[in-house]
Amino acid sequence: MDGQIIRAEYSDIMQKSYIDYAMSVIIARALPDVRDGLKPVQRRTLYDMYELGIRYDRPYRKCARIVGDTMGKYHPHGDSSIYEALVVMAQEFKKGLALVDGHGNFGSIEGDGAAAMRYTEARLQKVTQTAFLADLDKDIVDFGPNFDETEKEPLVLPVRIPNLLVNGSDGIAVGMVTSIPPHNLCEVIDAVKAMIRNSSMTTADLMKYIKGPDFPTGGIIVNQNELAEIYETGQGKIRIRGRVEVERAKGGRERLVITQIPYPMMGANIGKFLNDVATLVETKKTTDIVDISNQSSKEGIRIVLELRKGADIERLKNLLYKKTRLEDTFGVNMLAVANGRPETLSLKQILEYHIDFQFELMTRKYRNLLEKEEKKKEIQEGLIRACDVIDLIIEILRGSKSRDQVKACLVDGVTDGIRFKSERSRRMAAKLAFTEPQANAILDMRLYRLIGLEIEVLMKEHEETLRNIAQYQDILNHYGSMAELIIKELDAYKKEFGRPRRTSLDNAQQIVLEEQKIEEMPVVCLMDRFGYVRTVDEAVYERNKEAADAESRYVIHCLNTDRVCVFTDTGRLHLLKVLDVPYGRFRDKGTPVDNICNYSSSEENFIAVMALNDIRDTVLTFVTKQAMMKQVQGCEFDVSKRTIAATKLQEGDAVVAVHAAPEQAHVVLATKGGYFLRFPVSEVPIKKKTAVGVRGMKLSEKDEITDVYWLEGTEVPEVTYHDKPVSINRLRISSRDTKGTKTRL
Repeated sequence: MDGQIIRAEYSDIMQKSYIDYAMSVIIARALPDVRDGLKPVQRRTLYDMYELGIRYDRPYRKCARIVGDTMGKYHPHGDSSIYEALVVMAQEFKKGLALVDGHGNFGSIEGDGAAAMRYTEARLQKVTQTAFLADLDKDIVDFGPNFDETEKEPLVLPVRIPNLLVNGSDGIAVGMVTSIPPHNLCEVIDAVKAMIRNSSMTTADLMKYIKGPDFPTGGIIVNQNELAEIYETGQGKIRIRGRVEVERAKGGRERLVITQIPYPMMGANIGKFLNDVATLVETKKTTDIVDISNQSSKEGIRIVLELRKGADIERLKNLLYKKTRLEDTFGVNMLAVANGRPETLSLKQILEYHIDFQFELMTRKYRNLLEKEEKKKEIQEGLIRACDVIDLIIEILRGSKSRDQVKACLVDGVTDGIRFKSERSRRMAAKLAFTEPQANAILDMRLYRLIGLEIEVLMKEHEETLRNIAQYQDILNHYGSMAELIIKELDAYKKEFGRPRRTSLDNAQQIVLEEQKIEEMPVVCLMDRFGYVRTVDEAVYERNKEAADAESRYVIHCLNTDRVCVFTDTGRLHLLKVLDVPYGRFRDKGTPVDNICNYSSSEENFIAVMALNDIRDTVLTFVTKQAMMKQVQGCEFDVSKRTIAATKLQEGDAVVAVHAAPEQAHVVLATKGGYFLRFPVSEVPIKKKTAVGVRGMKLSEKDEITDVYWLEGTEVPEVTYHDKPVSINRLRISSRDTKGTKTRL
């Protein structure tokens, strides 16, 4: 078979393929449609439930059945994505208007996951059935083939309320993200009604109806003045605070009760909030809280902070807003698919798209209804006319040989082959001019329709049909008539499904928290060989000095306002505030240093721990495994970051020692191979912390520095090499970058 080779640039093919993939994710999975406010997986799940007949007034069905049917017919992207979408649509604490009625464990506001789909059941909510899926049989939206072209699915649902605003949306696509907050149904409907009546309304005019987002978790929006710009541009940040109430407790004490939380605080962030409050107490940021308990239930959020007598409540509130997620930010990016492409929309644009969609739905609905009524009118007129000449029609029927012969006579007046009683009847039959649908209706008519009462019923039906036709023509031909019909429907939805606003709005100042002045005092920081750290009072240390020195790997005398420098073999420096270290009794275990700084016990080891105040005015000497050395001014480590690179290392190298040695001291390097080299520390140059340094000793192949000793006075540490004592103070003084002396075994 002849083939054709097409030459193309690989980069062009990759670019086109990636763009196709990106658009597929954007349009077909991640972003909602501005018309119905639904992502494809949500739309397909609701439509499948509608097709399965799982209505609000019928029994629940297993979620596994819904998920399986949706995946098999419409959404072949895995069952987890379908079930997660179904669960979210049933969670009232996430949606302004729940679309699915869930039965069973559908998770909680505190982040508990839903039960497996084989255990849970669901059905449509009444609002979903009436405002999202009604009139699908009236051909008011376009249908398209499913993924394997064996089924038809709606390309958009005929949603009658502005769902994109009411329920909001969030999703991550390729290179873009959408984050639309939920709003109050009553307010949004009022804004739609006002805009239908006056299309020239501005964003400021619309905000007279839509005050701002209305989150299911309540809370207080504290930057109300910025909402106008957010709604105008479709982007911005909303600051939300939890609602805090003060209750009286026994003994004259008071308690703070959190009854509403910021929307982003849902899930695991509630647990994080509790931990953050506990941390504030442990680190002495506040002494007003004596206990914290989470008493939340199905009835709502209730987090109780028990306070000491005489607590400064206003300062404590500000501390919670500033230091915890009780005040949080919701990033707004009103991105949706409009006219087949992603677009960042303003509030007015979203409402314009919704209103245009409503008029399109109504136009298609009443055009179809008008067409049906006109067909009905045609048949009714034929039957009424047939009743007037029923004797002639019976004569035609008795004189004909086939249905086609009768039909030809009724429609075209063809009388050939038909036996008539008289020539007059033949002439009358030739003048009959029924339409084909009328002729079929006459032939299908039953004899009981000739009863007088039945004829009266037929006349009344005809009058009703004429009234319907006039009504439908009026709706289709006059904007005002259709607008009033849409408004009437919206009023019905507002009356049945509306609820009061939960989120209040305010303009509050940014929290400026005046830190309580900490009384400076000397403490002793103790770190054991397992990396547990704690601080104790100096007097406590002196009473337990022997035990403290024996049990602790590092004993650092410092101030409680100081910072402790932790140098590791990877060349990193971790700075931790002494105030973050638990302060208490001598026998307290302390806390792992991993919990209060970025140290990772699985990747690095301690080399030296010292107080920043002690080294700020000194010079630190670094020694590495490959015998690289340098001196660094201690002030270089006085930085605001919690973790920095204390030195630069070559590949395969590691820090062996860090020491604040005086200039007149000597350093002794000991290698794995038994070489010892002694020379003055002054021979090591002072460099920046980002430098590698200079070579301190010539090493043999596969040899490395294992120990470093400092001779600063008359005291000489006891040194052994392979169980043989070595008097390092008797080593001859050499120069840096020499081989040293070999120890004889």
